[in-house]
Amino acid sequence: MVSNTATVLRVVNEQGESRWLELPIDQLVPGDIIRLSAGDMIPADLRILQARDLFVAQASLTGESLPVEKVARSRDPLQQNPLECDTLCFMGTNVVSGSAQAIVFATGGHTWFGQLAGRVSEQESEPNAFQKGISRVSMLLIRFMLVMAPVVLLINGYTKGDWWEAALFALSVAVGLTPEMLPMIVTSTLARGAVKLSKQKVIVKHLDAIQNFGAMDILCTDKTGTLTQDKIVLENHTDVSGKVSERVLHAAWLNSHYQTGLKNLLDTAVLEGVELEAARGLAARWQKVDEIPFDFERRRMSVVVKEQDDAHQLICKGALQEILNVSTQVRYNGDIVPLDDTMLRRIRRVTDTLNRQGLRVVAVATKYLPAREGDYQRADESDLILEGYIAFLDPPKETTAPALKALKASGITVKILTGDSELVAAKVCHEVGLDAGEVVIGSQIEAMSDDELAALAKRTTLFARLAPLHKERIVTLLKREGHVVGFMGDGINDAPALRAADIGISVDGAVDIAREAADIILLEKSLMVLEEGVIEGRRTFANMLKYIKMTASSNFGNVFSVLVASAFLPFLPMLPLHLLIQNLLYDVSQVAIPFDNVDDEQIRKPQRWNPADLGRFMVFFGPISSIFDILTFGLMWWVFHANTVEMQTLFQSGWFIEGLLSQTLIVHMIRTRRIPFVQSRAAWPLFAMTLVVMAVGIALPFSPLAGYLQLQALPLSYFPWLVAILAGYMVLTQTVKGFYSRRYGWQ
Repeated sequence: MVSNTATVLRVVNEQGESRWLELPIDQLVPGDIIRLSAGDMIPADLRILQARDLFVAQASLTGESLPVEKVARSRDPLQQNPLECDTLCFMGTNVVSGSAQAIVFATGGHTWFGQLAGRVSEQESEPNAFQKGISRVSMLLIRFMLVMAPVVLLINGYTKGDWWEAALFALSVAVGLTPEMLPMIVTSTLARGAVKLSKQKVIVKHLDAIQNFGAMDILCTDKTGTLTQDKIVLENHTDVSGKVSERVLHAAWLNSHYQTGLKNLLDTAVLEGVELEAARGLAARWQKVDEIPFDFERRRMSVVVKEQDDAHQLICKGALQEILNVSTQVRYNGDIVPLDDTMLRRIRRVTDTLNRQGLRVVAVATKYLPAREGDYQRADESDLILEGYIAFLDPPKETTAPALKALKASGITVKILTGDSELVAAKVCHEVGLDAGEVVIGSQIEAMSDDELAALAKRTTLFARLAPLHKERIVTLLKREGHVVGFMGDGINDAPALRAADIGISVDGAVDIAREAADIILLEKSLMVLEEGVIEGRRTFANMLKYIKMTASSNFGNVFSVLVASAFLPFLPMLPLHLLIQNLLYDVSQVAIPFDNVDDEQIRKPQRWNPADLGRFMVFFGPISSIFDILTFGLMWWVFHANTVEMQTLFQSGWFIEGLLSQTLIVHMIRTRRIPFVQSRAAWPLFAMTLVVMAVGIALPFSPLAGYLQLQALPLSYFPWLVAILAGYMVLTQTVKGFYSRRYGWQ
């Protein structure tokens, strides 16, 4: 088993002698002095005591795509964000280059990383939007059942005088009103959605996250690796005036190619920025003579090359100001001119423009020297000629712009929450077609109240220089404003926001704490994959909602019909056994709903549970079936003379068939806002299931089971009337559906 260790200065004897020891990191304590070098993981939270060219990659904590320099004496003593303090290193980051000595000030669970992990593991997950919605809908249906069952009991008890039979009938009505299929429909629909998503490289950890996919109307995402390639590339190479210059590119390539120190991401980008044939030509043409390595004090490095036996050329690249400090001339429009104040202003204008574009600018300068023997020293980096600049960027992925466009078309607002700088983030947003508008940074958020930040968060697209708790706070406040919020991230700094969101989305290569906090794992770090998941989530929700609407409207209509019949008939309109059989057959017809097709308009915008809409839907569509139930009562009473206690079996058989068939037809009528069977067809499993149930319902009164079920065969003259009643029911339902969808919309 591999053990992580750190080089620690410890007292080894009673005389106070100290030595550097390799110790397991779990033995570190605050106050320990440790030594860092390139490749080391930071084992605890540290304050730098001494540093030499120390660069630390802390993208997992801050989202910054480039390593940051750490020093012993802060250049910004007033910095309030600990993660941006240049004298502190944090557990979970790693040393890219350089060396240092540092003192431990926090270990284990007391580190910044440990506190984040503790916050995520201890945080009680509140019910998400799906759980709240399904709970509200279930309670609405249960309350309806609890109110209507006693009413049915009282009416039948008073009118018939048989309270025991009335109680059994009321109990059967209560069973029929209970949405007992809801858990099965929800679970099977979500499970089918999870299987389909797995084929699209989306792994669902929690089933209810699928519906939240469909309901999500705001997606908050990190920038690095999500919008961008998480790779530094050479974006531009220009002369001093800002014109593209191959001379500058070739000089930078020679500098990066011939240096023997640890090549950083910028060097790699330069080497990849020159085509292979051109690179071979440069390497064959120029030979290395010497180099002057990079160090923190100079913030630049140089190589000396020669072409055949000609004079030597020193090529220096580094931070702009450091190059300007050792330059006296500029190559401007092909001429060598002095570096005066006018030229400095021109240089500042060009480099400021590059910086505003979110580019990291490195200057390139040269100097011709007579050929000589011996080493070159720092003093040779003087009187240089500024050649121009190379500029770097973490570019956006090719799929980002079309994915953002697709998400917008699907009604999802994308917000960028990044720890990177505002200039870099704004540049990326511009390139992918996202209007950044006003940019809000972490220090501004610190000074805002929750109400102020909530109002700002709704209208702001880009948040930069954020600490982990800033991200969590923004997500929480957006949820408070009634939005269904998704968060996509893969770093340690994203874990609190992932847990706070309605749907946390991470990727397969994310850190463990991010994957643990997420609800969904993407096997491919792409917004395009995410957009496909959103569509599947909406399909899943649409099919679940079909069952809710069918059950609610059908139950409401049945109860209304039962109340009318109970008030005027001298016998029960249907036996408790009939109600239970009818309910069982109706439930069977809905088993295939998870496999149903979904109309395109139902997946164009976010879908959410709304009990108020469901109540209105019940009131609109429930009484329609009651109208035709009452027509059936009249048909059986006056046409077929089933108007005495002795003829009640005929009456009950007639309503049993009509009630079951109208309930089953409602599956096709309610599943779409379009004209069923013509403009929108159910999936074949659902169509077949409903057809079988209708056939069984018609056959039961004619079967050998009829006597056991207290049903009887109906005269053939009943069926033309039945067809007319069902046709009228479908026409009226379609008419009301058209009015309802125009007035209130259709989910």
